[in-house]
Amino acid sequence: MRATGPLYAAGAYVCWGLFPLYWKPLHDIPALEILCHRVVWSALLVFALLMMHGGLAQVIAVAREPRRLGIFALSALTLSLNWVSYIWAVNHGMVVEASLGYFINPLFNVLLGRLVLGERLGRLQGVAVGLALLGVVWMAVSLGVMPWMSLFIAATFGLYGLLRKQAPLPSLQGLALETFLMLPLAASYLVWCAATGIGHFGHLPPLQTGMLVGAGVVTAVPLLLFAAGARRLTLTTLGLIQYISPTLQLLLGVLLYHEAFGSERLTGFAFIWAGLLLYSAPNLLRQMRRH
Repeated sequence: MRATGPLYAAGAYVCWGLFPLYWKPLHDIPALEILCHRVVWSALLVFALLMMHGGLAQVIAVAREPRRLGIFALSALTLSLNWVSYIWAVNHGMVVEASLGYFINPLFNVLLGRLVLGERLGRLQGVAVGLALLGVVWMAVSLGVMPWMSLFIAATFGLYGLLRKQAPLPSLQGLALETFLMLPLAASYLVWCAATGIGHFGHLPPLQTGMLVGAGVVTAVPLLLFAAGARRLTLTTLGLIQYISPTLQLLLGVLLYHEAFGSERLTGFAFIWAGLLLYSAPNLLRQMRRH
């Protein structure tokens, strides 16, 4: 069974890496409206899955604990901010900048561990974080603007992971509780959009309407693949496979959507890639010795 672990994990990260292909055809719809559809249809799907396979009782049990429920309310907030910022970035020609956020994220997690959890920062980790910061500063200076969207995507996803560590739940149950918490606001906003005539649902070609409904499936499927892979793999292996996603996003941004990727951005990315190499090298060597 462990042999299937890399396939499940790679499948999840490939799905996430190809997300721009899904959101781009919806670029005429505001990101907030897409987010609300994603929440509503995801909530319905995960509820059906919980009813079929069990796990609803686990969600209800956590919902009855005020402290853990509060943590999940915060994680739902950071997750929704991450989702809406990513959708907005993709649909405003910033796929490259979004990919940078997910390249930065592992090093941002190291920094969060040091600042929030008091974890010790190894020498290589310190140099890796320093190189990433240097890359960000280089792009800010050379391009004349700070890559705020990249930093926001990295920060929201990093904070989401930190919060989920405080109140762990399996992937499906965690997503269910988060979407259930977001559901009242998301559904209310979509009802308001429909009532005021600014909503797009029901006024789109069939393909785009189907894609809005399908947002629940494209949200849940990679999470379920990831959960299956995570059960069969070490965190080290998962940490190495995760770079599939931002790499695919970067390639799509440059090769398919022809976004700018001049020498200034290339140099900044090079600093960050060097930091990621330093960060990943010890784990990679450990894996090679093990095999």
